[in-house]
Amino acid sequence: MLATDEELTSFDGSVELLKDHIENQLTKNPPKPSISFTPEKIVEIATQAGEAIMDVYENAEDFEITQKGDESPLTKADIAAHDVIVAGLQSIDSTPIVSEEGRVGDPMSSNTCWLVDPLDGTKEFIKRNGMFTVNIALMQRNESRWKPLFGVVHAPASDTTWFGGALAASQRDGPEGSGPMMVRPTEGKVKLVASGSHRGEKDESFAEAVGEHELVRMGSSLKACIVAEGGADIYPRFGPTSCWDIAAAHAVVSGAGGIVVGPDGKTLDYDLVEEVLNPYFLVAADNRWTEIWIQHQ
Repeated sequence: MLATDEELTSFDGSVELLKDHIENQLTKNPPKPSISFTPEKIVEIATQAGEAIMDVYENAEDFEITQKGDESPLTKADIAAHDVIVAGLQSIDSTPIVSEEGRVGDPMSSNTCWLVDPLDGTKEFIKRNGMFTVNIALMQRNESRWKPLFGVVHAPASDTTWFGGALAASQRDGPEGSGPMMVRPTEGKVKLVASGSHRGEKDESFAEAVGEHELVRMGSSLKACIVAEGGADIYPRFGPTSCWDIAAAHAVVSGAGGIVVGPDGKTLDYDLVEEVLNPYFLVAADNRWTEIWIQHQ
C-alpha cells in the first residue's frame, strides 16, 4: 500500500497532492520491473560469449593485444564476447545495454539496464591462467543510482556458471554438478579472498585486523563467487574497479545470502553514467566484518 488511511485523510481530498505522494513513494521504492527473459536464457548468452572467448584463447594467431585509451589491455576476445552478448540481449528486448566495450541505448531512458563486462580479467586471460569471466547483470535504477537484480558470472575455462539475485535464488552450474548455493557460516579459520596479482597496505592492515585466516588467491569476479558458493568468508577490495566488474557477482552473492557493502558499510550501489568507477567494497558471508571494514577506510 502506498499511503495509509491517515495519510489519505491528511490530503483533504486533493487529487494533485495524492498524485504527488504516490509519485514520491514510487521514487523511493521503485516497483520491480516486468521481466521478459528466463535466467536460463542469460546463462545461454554468457556461455556463448565464453565459447567466443575460448576460440581466441586456444588460437595463438588470434592472441593480439592492443591498448585502450585508459591503457588497459584489449583483446579480440573482449570484442568477440561483447558482440555475442549484445546480439543475444537485443534478441530479447530493447533494454539499454552498458558494456565495458560500448553502449546500446541510453540507460537513463529506462528503469532497467543490462550491465556487461564481456571479459572480466583480461590480464588473467593474457596470463593464460583461466581466471577470467563473462559478467552480465540486470540493473534497476532509482534516480541516478543503480542496483543489481540478477546476475550471471560465467568462467569459460572451467565451464562453470554462477547466477541469481533478487529475482532468483543463486545457483552454481559446472562439470561437477548443478544446484543452489549459499554463503557459509564462519567456522574455524576465516577464509579471506585476495587478488592473485596485487595487494596493498590496506589489504594487509584489514587482513591483520581479521585475525588468523587462510588466504585464498583468485582473479576477476571469481573472488566474489567463491564467497557466494561458501568457499570463503570475505573478499575486501581496496583497489580500483568499475561498475561492470562486480555488479553481476554482487547479484549472485545477494541471492546466496551474502552482502556487498561500500566504505560506509551500506549496500553498494552503482553509477552507470557519470562515474563508472566503484568505491572500495567488501563482499562477505554476513555483516560481522562490517565494523572492521568501516574502520579501515
